[in-house]
Amino acid sequence: MATGADILRTAGREIGYHEQPGKRTKYGEWYGLQDEWCMMFVQWVYHEAGADLPFRTASCGSLLRWYRERQPDCITDRPVPGCIVIFNFPGGTETDHTGIFIGRTETKITTIDGNTGSNSDASGGWVQQKTRDLDYANPTYIIPRELKEEEQVKRYDNMAEIRAAAPWAVPTVEKLIQCGALTGTTGWYDEDGNPTGLDLTEDMLRVLVIIDRAFGSKMKGD
Repeated sequence: MATGADILRTAGREIGYHEQPGKRTKYGEWYGLQDEWCMMFVQWVYHEAGADLPFRTASCGSLLRWYRERQPDCITDRPVPGCIVIFNFPGGTETDHTGIFIGRTETKITTIDGNTGSNSDASGGWVQQKTRDLDYANPTYIIPRELKEEEQVKRYDNMAEIRAAAPWAVPTVEKLIQCGALTGTTGWYDEDGNPTGLDLTEDMLRVLVIIDRAFGSKMKGD
């Protein structure tokens, strides 16, 4: 087992590595194949961090199919640092490239990739940290079971999830939705007409409740 921090430390030490002629790399030497190597890089990083992936492959498509068939619960829209990203760039296949997730904003995603570069996202010959537009990257996220569970912070996306797991926070969240302070990000709504995409952790909920109790009347707009 390894943490996301373990994975990112291992990947980060490789930034600046460049392939030799003929796509020769130390990752290919470890894997036993000198060829396109973005997935071999990901496999090598997990191995070096002590968290060998359950399916050994040099193919992005094969890895994604394996998880869809064998461990579909590992495919998520809630990535954590160190998880695997499968990219689907415009005009290519569904599985053009892969990298290791660092973070994202509403419009950008940052990863550490093998076999990337300024001239080619998916065959550039370098290990680099890259930031891309989410619309361009079109990512699929895989959180391998080999990552320690504590790295996978529970996040609440809508009111139904909050009612089930944190009912003590419901009045505060409903108040914030009504005054427009929480609007969600996905453009979809739950069965009560509340926005989804709230993306709140339990720690966030506790802070909001504390603020509500201290400044409740102002939060109501009084």
